[in-house]
Amino acid sequence: MLFDLRGRGRRGVVRVVYAGLAVLFGSGLVLFGVGGFGGTGILSSLSKEGGGGGGGGGYASQASKYRKLTQKQPNNVSAWENLAKSLVHEGGEEPYTTGAGEVTGKGKELYKQVSAAWNGYLALNPARPNVELAQLMESVYGEAALNEPGKEVEVLQIVIAARPNDEALYADLAEYAYKAHNTREGDLASEKAVSLAPPSARTRLKNELAEVKANPSGEKTYTTTTNGKTYVGKLNSKGELKATEVKTPGTSSTSKK
Repeated sequence: MLFDLRGRGRRGVVRVVYAGLAVLFGSGLVLFGVGGFGGTGILSSLSKEGGGGGGGGGYASQASKYRKLTQKQPNNVSAWENLAKSLVHEGGEEPYTTGAGEVTGKGKELYKQVSAAWNGYLALNPARPNVELAQLMESVYGEAALNEPGKEVEVLQIVIAARPNDEALYADLAEYAYKAHNTREGDLASEKAVSLAPPSARTRLKNELAEVKANPSGEKTYTTTTNGKTYVGKLNSKGELKATEVKTPGTSSTSKK
């Protein structure tokens, strides 16, 4: 065997082999930027030149490219689709989203651009709207971002078309339909969600969706009695109760502030 050092002259051979391997290995480290000086190897250069969505800067660059393409080719469905994708991915980075996942003011402004790109994409009537992109749009139109329940209903319908047996999606659709004051759509989605849910969860889900239907804004209603009079109202942004006296026969209602 080559590495049997007991044979005559083999120690010298081993030294030569190891020296050659060391040179090759060291050259490889520098050439490919593995542990090299400042990451200037070939792989490092390729990764920098490739861009490709490795972070916020990459997504911003892609968005800029596709925005220009939509201006030159306004009927290019793929350009609008990729513009929306790039923008929504960019919105996942700071300063648009905090480390805790909260959308900032800048994030909401960027999401308005995402919505415009999405609308531009849909306006071209793609034969099969991109389900992956529609799923991304759920976060754009959600309560933590643009808070547009009507648009949320639209994107959920696209996703459900590809996943027709997902009770969670139907429950979301029912919730946002009620919040968009689309009662008929909400009732249909609620019924479907309950039918698809496990038997043990159906009653709870039905009750939860009924609560959303009864109070789509999510604001809690308070009832209080003062000086023998009953008032019903909700809290304002300052936490103050804005209540109206409950109407009874022979009396007129008054406001309590």
